[in-house]
Amino acid sequence: MEQRPMLTRPLHRRTILTAAGIGVAMPLVASCGASEAQAKSYPVSKTEAEWRKVLTKDQFHILREAGTERAYTSPLDKEKRSGTFVCAGCGNRLYGSAHKYDSGTGWPSFWRAIDKGAVGTSTDYKIGFPRTEVHCADCGGHLGHIFGDGPKPTGKRHCINGLALKFVPA
Repeated sequence: MEQRPMLTRPLHRRTILTAAGIGVAMPLVASCGASEAQAKSYPVSKTEAEWRKVLTKDQFHILREAGTERAYTSPLDKEKRSGTFVCAGCGNRLYGSAHKYDSGTGWPSFWRAIDKGAVGTSTDYKIGFPRTEVHCADCGGHLGHIFGDGPKPTGKRHCINGLALKFVPA
């Protein structure tokens, strides 16, 4: 087979330029959402040490550091009894069992909060594109995210970490 040096050099040059462009862009993309959110005041406020005393290590990671539990690890994903899901940090009533559904994602999912004042939202860019983060309106604890692929009537899916919740049977 005949080699084509003219085609090899431009392809090689493009590869180098592409790699250089990616190298320049990566720090910018990685920094999206890396800055701390503005501090907000919530009715329930504790120091980091106080939160660590009342939460497990995993709950602290999720509620106070915006972590995420592994899918399909929370028993609350399959909870079907009538009752209320409250914040594991402060006990605020967040979601009713009437609004829970099986999204098949591995996390407890709800199509709406229990009332308008139960949760708050903000935009997070931690993975490089905007997502709607949902948090407890009383303590600011990170609960999960809201997506636009839920059932009617809202079309929303509140995808919530089970460790951020406690279930109170009716």
